[in-house]
Amino acid sequence: MSFKMEDVKGLGAKSVEKLKANDIESVEQLAGMSVEELSKVDGIGQSTAKKYIENAKKLLATAKEAPSEAKEDKKEEKPDAEKELEKKAEEEAKRLEEKKKKLKGQSVEKGDFVIVKLTGRTEKGQVFQVSNPADAKKAGIYDEKKEQQGYYEPEFVIVGQPGFVIEGISETLEKMNYFEKKSVRIPPAKAYGKRDPQKIDRIAIQKFRKMNEGKPPELGQAFTNKKGERGTVIRVVQGRVIIDYNHPFAGQTLEYNIEVIDRIEEFDRKIGYFIEARFPGAKAEMFKLNFKPKEKSIEIEIPQMFMFQNLVMSKYMLAMDLQNNLEGAIETVKFLEIFEKPKIPEPEAHDHDHNHEHDHEHQGEGSEEKEESKK
Repeated sequence: MSFKMEDVKGLGAKSVEKLKANDIESVEQLAGMSVEELSKVDGIGQSTAKKYIENAKKLLATAKEAPSEAKEDKKEEKPDAEKELEKKAEEEAKRLEEKKKKLKGQSVEKGDFVIVKLTGRTEKGQVFQVSNPADAKKAGIYDEKKEQQGYYEPEFVIVGQPGFVIEGISETLEKMNYFEKKSVRIPPAKAYGKRDPQKIDRIAIQKFRKMNEGKPPELGQAFTNKKGERGTVIRVVQGRVIIDYNHPFAGQTLEYNIEVIDRIEEFDRKIGYFIEARFPGAKAEMFKLNFKPKEKSIEIEIPQMFMFQNLVMSKYMLAMDLQNNLEGAIETVKFLEIFEKPKIPEPEAHDHDHNHEHDHEHQGEGSEEKEESKK
């Protein structure tokens, strides 16, 4: 049985909203908190915190005391896959809680592998980056395909190393503690740079169509030229297509809410995050790994679902990540792509037996006729 936060006695809509703003989003999470920890939330005193926690525990206890008839109803039982997901989620929540106790108050150091929650806004308040699908839906920027590609997830960052986040965020991280929240304004020079007029190109429509698989231009369309530069169609005028190769946020001051929520210390998890960064939409557990420490080599088996994509750049970038960021533990990266022969289904045994008996009967009839003719 699952409960909503609103089911906890004494919790009104405003209180629930306040708790969720402080990342307290489930009854189980509320029941597992200490009075001292909960009372740190603005507007919640120790007596109120104690009442909320006790009521959350009582609510969860009612689920354990549910009638046995409900247990016998197999139709309501959750599938094994769903149970497995819930188990993993519980284990991850427990791991993060233990990590939080360990890292609380520690400063983020240069070279740390960290997970960062980000919310990015323009100066006009337009949200363009979030770290979970729910926030994307609230901001009106949700796209199912982008969720599948991992757009609405916390960022994996090696602190102080370029290529993960913009310079302004990287510099801020080096001045933060773990689980600290900070809001910053980042000028263009530390974000996506100034707008460069030289990065605006004009192409004849006919030439554009040839480069665009014969299709006409559309306003807002993403376009990649022969140099590999990515731009956006901003205008079509007088037979020409105007393409802007500046970053969409070039020239803008950006506002970010930043929180460091984890430090990655385990060797396998570091490899997993590099894999997910280079294969959008992939989960690390989909890849089979064979690490040989003495040889300083690793074999990575590519899942079949990715083998029909152009993976040259993804594999190259992943190999560079592993060779350059794991303190010399990996020097050789091998990728395995296994193509198995499809199994051809065998004919059904029933049909085979039927045909065999049928032929046998005819053979028998034929032999009897021959015997009669001999007589």
